Amino acid sequence: YAIYQMLIWELKPDLIIEIGTNLGGSAFYYANILDSLNRGIIHTIDILDLVNDKRIIDHPRIKRFHKGFQLYDLSQASGYNNILIIDDGSHMFQDVKDALIKFNHLVSVNSYFIVEDGIIDELGLGKVYEGGPNKAIREFLAGNSSFEIDLKWTNFFGINATFNTNGFLKK
Repeated sequence: YAIYQMLIWELKPDLIIEIGTNLGGSAFYYANILDSLNRGIIHTIDILDLVNDKRIIDHPRIKRFHKGFQLYDLSQASGYNNILIIDDGSHMFQDVKDALIKFNHLVSVNSYFIVEDGIIDELGLGKVYEGGPNKAIREFLAGNSSFEIDLKWTNFFGINATFNTNGFLKK
């Protein structure tokens, strides 16, 4: 969360697209950072609507989308100049790869597509997630030279000392 606070403050995004709402805590956190900047909104996407906290439901900077990222209408992101994307969805290899393919062109130059929880490899759970986020990142970067792993954030607290190992992809 410290990295996100610094990164959002530095980028000052107009739009954050978050894949994986769950209960809405991170969307609420990002919205409060955007409140301090007096700018930006969040499109948070999930399959199910599990949010029951009125502070999240009624927050003017949070717009919730259901039925999964696959059905998110990309035209919802038109008109924004500075877009940050955060994938904290299923962490399954194919889902992460599909999200990278679908959303990468929305990311603004010098902004990020952040893929969360690559740490599952270090936890020995890569097979459970069919290779997970890091496999998707490797395959995506092999075919897309518009992004690079930004070591500033990946190694901020030590070499890949983050849950988002190799996951801060800068455009």
